[in-house]
Amino acid sequence: MIGEQVVVFGQGVVGLLTTGLLARTPLAQLLTLDRYPLRREMSLAWGADASLDPTEPDILARLQEALRDHDPAGRADLSMELSGAPDALQQAIDITGFAGRILIGSWYGRKPMRLNLGSDFHRNRIRLISSQVSTLAPRLRGRWSKARRLRIAWDWLARLHPAELITHRVAFDQAPQAYALLHTQPQEHLQIILQYPTKD
Repeated sequence: MIGEQVVVFGQGVVGLLTTGLLARTPLAQLLTLDRYPLRREMSLAWGADASLDPTEPDILARLQEALRDHDPAGRADLSMELSGAPDALQQAIDITGFAGRILIGSWYGRKPMRLNLGSDFHRNRIRLISSQVSTLAPRLRGRWSKARRLRIAWDWLARLHPAELITHRVAFDQAPQAYALLHTQPQEHLQIILQYPTKD
């Protein structure tokens, strides 16, 4: 919403595209978090007001200090967890303000989760919202179709210039190595494009 303070956890491809979209919204402030310097630099280039390292020992205090410019309690109106890291969801709960929202766009798979859903979570009436892209939300089905959603997504992708996120291009037959790089060296590889052989 207009004038909100938004914190985005995770600046992989999905996080950066989300940051790019949010940067075109009249927010009060847009903060992002990612553990890798390359992604934080890209986040700033894509419109974040500040991008912080979530592994810093005083990260919650630093976030609260940044958020106090627009909220005396130093809390976010909306947090988006896009990192896939279970600890990030707890950080989102800790930084989201009274009656705030947390949108969870991550897929945690079989990663174990341990959350503190005690005092602050209940007292602050924080709402957790799961994001599911394979179906339309029931409240939207009367006006929206998958075709409409896809058309709008493509229109916005064209405006964002996602090619800027490509860090490497490799031949299709090197796909196993490319996936290994994403897994073992995420600090250096963001978006790898697999190139198919061309016909002569």
